[in-house]
Amino acid sequence: MAKDNSFDIVSEMNLEEVKNAIQIAEKEILNRYDFKGSKSEMSLDNGDLVLISDDDYKLEQLKDVLITKLIKRGVPTKNLDYQKVEHALGGTVRQRVKLKSGIDKDDAKKINNAIKESKLKVKSQIQDDQIRVTGKSRDDLQAVMQLVRELELSVDAQFTNFR
Repeated sequence: MAKDNSFDIVSEMNLEEVKNAIQIAEKEILNRYDFKGSKSEMSLDNGDLVLISDDDYKLEQLKDVLITKLIKRGVPTKNLDYQKVEHALGGTVRQRVKLKSGIDKDDAKKINNAIKESKLKVKSQIQDDQIRVTGKSRDDLQAVMQLVRELELSVDAQFTNFR
């Protein structure tokens, strides 16, 4: 009797890599000429990124620096959810960035429907914020992985527990 193979579709943010990217970006900001004397800073607060800068232009520059560092550290930037820019104390602006983790219900349904429509011989089931895909053939599972990569999702999908 053949054993079923399986893998999980998840969407995770490695907080340690995010912290490392923040530290590297802060070092770059300290050395950049256009940020000399500005009140630009970034921090991690309750699982959210908080960006503070003098004005909207410097805030955008701050985001660009941070995004390049996140990409270099292998953190998916698709999982960043930018909130509204707020005016803070001292004439500065602040923006919160939520770090999305897990696959929401809409994306999970979209993935499940795409797998069913593909007519591959696999089963998929939603488990909280991840999806377990099982099947007899590893080739079918790899086809499902390729199918999920091509979908337009609101978060970045990763594949774990391939057995």
